[in-house]
Amino acid sequence: MSATFDTVVMVDWSGAGDRGATPRADAIWAGVARDGQADAPVYLRSRAAAEAWLAEVVPAERAVGRRVLLGFDFPFAYPAGTARRITGHDDPRLLWDWFAAAFDALADGEGRFDIAARLNGLFTGDEGPFWFNGLKRDLPGLGKGKPPRQADWPPERRLVETRAPGSFACWQMGGAGAVGSQAMTGMATLSRLRHLWPEAAIWPFDPVGDSPLVIAEVWPSLLSDAVTRRMAEDASLPGAGREGRPIKDAVQVAVLSEALSALCVDGRIDAAFAAAEGTDLAEEGWILGVGVEPELRAAAQPRLRNDCFALPSGVSWTPVDEALTLLRDRLTCVVGTETVPVGAAAGRILAQPHVAARSNPPAANAAVDGYGFAHAALGDAPHRLPLTRGRAAAGGPLEHALPRGEAVRILTGALLPEGVDTVVLEEDTRLEDGAVVFDGAVKPGANTRRAGEDVSVGEVALEGGHALRPPDLALLSALGLAEARVRRRLRVGVLSTGDELAAPGATQDPARTYDANRPMLLALAERWGHAAIDLGHVPDDRAALAHRLDTAGADVILTSGGASAGDEDHVSALLRETGSLTAWRIALKPGRPLALGMWRGMPVFGLPGNPVAAFVCALVFGRPALSVLAGGPWPETRGFVVPAAFEKRKKPGRREYLRARLAPDGRVEVFRSEGSGRISGLSWAEGLVELGDGAAEIRPGDPVTFLPYGLFGL
Repeated sequence: MSATFDTVVMVDWSGAGDRGATPRADAIWAGVARDGQADAPVYLRSRAAAEAWLAEVVPAERAVGRRVLLGFDFPFAYPAGTARRITGHDDPRLLWDWFAAAFDALADGEGRFDIAARLNGLFTGDEGPFWFNGLKRDLPGLGKGKPPRQADWPPERRLVETRAPGSFACWQMGGAGAVGSQAMTGMATLSRLRHLWPEAAIWPFDPVGDSPLVIAEVWPSLLSDAVTRRMAEDASLPGAGREGRPIKDAVQVAVLSEALSALCVDGRIDAAFAAAEGTDLAEEGWILGVGVEPELRAAAQPRLRNDCFALPSGVSWTPVDEALTLLRDRLTCVVGTETVPVGAAAGRILAQPHVAARSNPPAANAAVDGYGFAHAALGDAPHRLPLTRGRAAAGGPLEHALPRGEAVRILTGALLPEGVDTVVLEEDTRLEDGAVVFDGAVKPGANTRRAGEDVSVGEVALEGGHALRPPDLALLSALGLAEARVRRRLRVGVLSTGDELAAPGATQDPARTYDANRPMLLALAERWGHAAIDLGHVPDDRAALAHRLDTAGADVILTSGGASAGDEDHVSALLRETGSLTAWRIALKPGRPLALGMWRGMPVFGLPGNPVAAFVCALVFGRPALSVLAGGPWPETRGFVVPAAFEKRKKPGRREYLRARLAPDGRVEVFRSEGSGRISGLSWAEGLVELGDGAAEIRPGDPVTFLPYGLFGL
């Protein structure tokens, strides 16, 4: 199948009747998401209203070339054997038609409970597998309670429901946890939609291929934690009920549609469909998402909002610390997770805590080459212990217990044999007539390692959010972990804009500027462990810029130039048209203009066009922001206080960063010019001197803060 859908529509179904015009729980709610961002949930008061709404929305999406994934949260089939008992065939599609006809044939006053009672007549027993009569009148064959199951009834649950903890069986027609009514009414709706849209693929009963419309069974409770979190974090979510609190059904469709759309954006929706491969789905179907729950939950993590970069009212100039605080508080991880071999995990960010599969050391062992014995067997010095036969070596343990009063030759890393609790260092001994002899006191347990003295089995070795370094790979491997659950690499797109730019060496026209920022920013993204995507150069053409952003395939965009308010600042203009641009005027030098916005759910950092300013802003703001977006921590950069080797008088109001390096005498010197066009100073420097927001007069020998490039991960 194709790896993506452009539009995701999720429907939280209800078997109840018309619920009225006021939005309420236990009605039908629908959610629509595109490009990983959900629209406000839609309240649909009845099944007829839901079908009418779908008959408008789905064709409208397809008319503009968007491929649609449509999900319903009712069972598409019953456990194996049910369809044959009712229709004479195993194909659930015939069962859908049967239910559509059965509802059409109902007499006045009859409904789904009457259908359930009639179906029970097809099974042995006084009642049948369907249960719970929600009517005030009696229905022969359908009682209020659950009847004892008969041996020839179909199974209580489908295979997929046994693999989805907390899911409900489809036989209960009413009450808490009932999905029986949803299943019956939903299957009748599937029949009508199938005939309305014959080109639709209803998965997994039809091959998906490249169908423009795919209909699948879903279950929002796979994301119950994300739903609960969303409701707790934002009480003003669309779909709020009479008391102002969000309606769970409304939040569920928003969260699920957004998560599945995020999987489509990431090109990982195929995994959700492939999770059911190897299972016989012809009769029972499958719930999309079962088998890939971790990926789905990761995709449901909070996404950035279009207004996440908005500044407080009245703010004009933003101090550096305030700007950093705003970013830290508003950004969150935007990438999913994957499992990789530990040996290939260097630089990756752990998506969850990793616990020891076994202790390190796994058992007590020798810390040195020497001779092992039981300390309690020692008498007064000098000590003389007969040597037992054999030896203990790493990977070659002694095959018998050590007799009390004897010693054994033991090598570093060897398991302590039974009867050994202390080791004497080889250099402190001598051999005489088949015995080991040594003087002096030896402490009990000397030169041994206890089992788990480093890390014990089940103990957290590394927390989630940790960026893996080579020593971390050694730790995970030593603890028996062959794989690591990590964040997918953040895809950082780097884009240059402006008619004045040219590729290095492409022209000698002095009116053109060689593009120096793009290779620099790409290298920074790679050095910080992200997946850098070169988006090339776009001229001052707004339509071309929009197309490049639409096809970026990135999680975040870094662009330079076009971030101010001039006639040709198309990045700012384009983001402003979407209503998601904030031009941050940062009180720093070099730098100042920083355009922050969202493009179809993707954050865009508009850095200054001057390479020196772009570099400084990337280090100060870009590095910590990208770390959080990638699932890592917010890195704090603490410099070193060293004597100045320069003079500088600074005015108040802006923080300044000077290109600097350490001199041989330990003082820090700065580049000969503060000109923001002097790119050579970036190469000359080994770091930055940071001067605070207030006024300062620096003389040689005065303490200043030096930030080596290494503190920025370079």
